[in-house]
Amino acid sequence: MSTPTIVLVHGFWGGAAHWAKVIVELDRRGHRGLRAVELPLTSLADDATRTRELVRQVDGPVVLVGHSYGGAVISEAGNLPNVAGLVYVAAFAPDAGESAGQISEEHPPAAFANIEPDSDGRLWIKPELFGESFAQDLPAEETLVMGVTQKAPLGSTFGDTVTDPAWRHKPSWYQVSADDRMIHPDNQRRMAARMEPRGTVELAASHASLASQPAAIADLVEEAVHSVTL
Repeated sequence: MSTPTIVLVHGFWGGAAHWAKVIVELDRRGHRGLRAVELPLTSLADDATRTRELVRQVDGPVVLVGHSYGGAVISEAGNLPNVAGLVYVAAFAPDAGESAGQISEEHPPAAFANIEPDSDGRLWIKPELFGESFAQDLPAEETLVMGVTQKAPLGSTFGDTVTDPAWRHKPSWYQVSADDRMIHPDNQRRMAARMEPRGTVELAASHASLASQPAAIADLVEEAVHSVTL
């Protein structure tokens, strides 16, 4: 097996550019096989289809890395034969028949009240509250841009269920954000524990750990890459 291509999958309220600092860090460490999916955020089925399309374009093994809702996407899309491993970054990891919404109901996140729907059925984090909700450990200038440029999902996507989660079949790793206000840390710990990952790291970080602690996220991704490379 050759060194895997790293495919990064973003979550709700962000796009592929949310991975910017992790991309720079991994490139600095010599990883040239880097791709990032841009999801439509219209349904889990649509988002998994887009991810599978990109993975199928890769000639060789892939490590899928999902942030937030992107964890549900890699759980649904990650059973392709060339997917060698999965990395969850403060992410949903639903089991079969389970949705992100169901998981959130178990321990509602601290910033739940800061999410509001629009007339088209999309859900937004109130822009003026984006920083304190999503990324309280980032500078105000960064969270201003993130809030203004956020990519809102269709609310119905929260109820879409995973069919056959790839983490039950593929080597997996999980990063917990202890100060997360978008996915309750206890939900993250529970999801991590049941998948019996090869590695787990807990960071004193917001939901946006991929932006506030990119070196630690790169460490976990590298651990996965080195583990599945023969």
